[in-house]
Amino acid sequence: GFEAKDMIGKTPDSIITYLPMKDGVIADYRVTEAMLHYFINKALGPFNFFKPDVMISVPAGVTSTERRAVIEAAIRAGAKNAYVVKEPILAAIGAGIPIYESKGHMVVDIGGGTTDVAVISLGGIVASTSVKCAGNKIDQAIADYIKKTFNLAIGDRTAEEVKIKIGAAVPLEEELSVTIKGRDFIQGLPRSARVSTNEIVHAIDRELKQIIKAIKDVLQETPPELASDIIDQGIIMTGGSSLLRNFTDLVYRKTGVKATLAEDSLFCVVKGTGIALEHLDVYKKTVLSKK
Repeated sequence: GFEAKDMIGKTPDSIITYLPMKDGVIADYRVTEAMLHYFINKALGPFNFFKPDVMISVPAGVTSTERRAVIEAAIRAGAKNAYVVKEPILAAIGAGIPIYESKGHMVVDIGGGTTDVAVISLGGIVASTSVKCAGNKIDQAIADYIKKTFNLAIGDRTAEEVKIKIGAAVPLEEELSVTIKGRDFIQGLPRSARVSTNEIVHAIDRELKQIIKAIKDVLQETPPELASDIIDQGIIMTGGSSLLRNFTDLVYRKTGVKATLAEDSLFCVVKGTGIALEHLDVYKKTVLSKK
């Protein structure tokens, strides 16, 4: 959670911060299992011998091997049954989209590790793609730009703060600016510099182009009947990085389809996961695997 995130880059030698999941899939099996075990105990209390059903969201492009690894980690951590559902479906449920309608709905979920783009109709995914370009890559692009431009080393947390405070998808007439603090590459001493919005727009241009390309690819794969629905309904954007200023404008400019930010977009996937688990009988068509 937030407490663990605050520790990244600040720990002494005796403590190592692990990222159990990377790009939406398991990077360290042992640590993922330990984390799930901790979550299950935290939810149920330490003296509960009841084994719960667990639902986990995975990127749309996950392989069957990666999916099996997630299920096995959950079972070993103490789950009775582990269900795996693709993120765009859960994002759509969390955003309040009626996924079982015979209408096409397009969801763009920009998380930390992956951007998932999908067209959903009758409870299933009709066309989708998943690219490993999302919030983390955007943060990295900001850190790289500051390194090249100011000879200043900043951490992932600082890069993310810059994105949130002043970042935008298209140049702004009234720019925002922020003071960044880091370590000077040449002298090795702490130093600060000032950076503005339009510099960040330039810094993250390549990453945003990849996300736009993923959206265009899925639109091109969409059957004509569903494409007409999407023009009427628009594109629904979820996930933390969809909150980047004017991102919906950029999507409209590049695709010609209006885009809307989902309510509470940062939490759509987790809300959708909760709803789907609570009403498992209703959503069982969308559930991929169980063990």
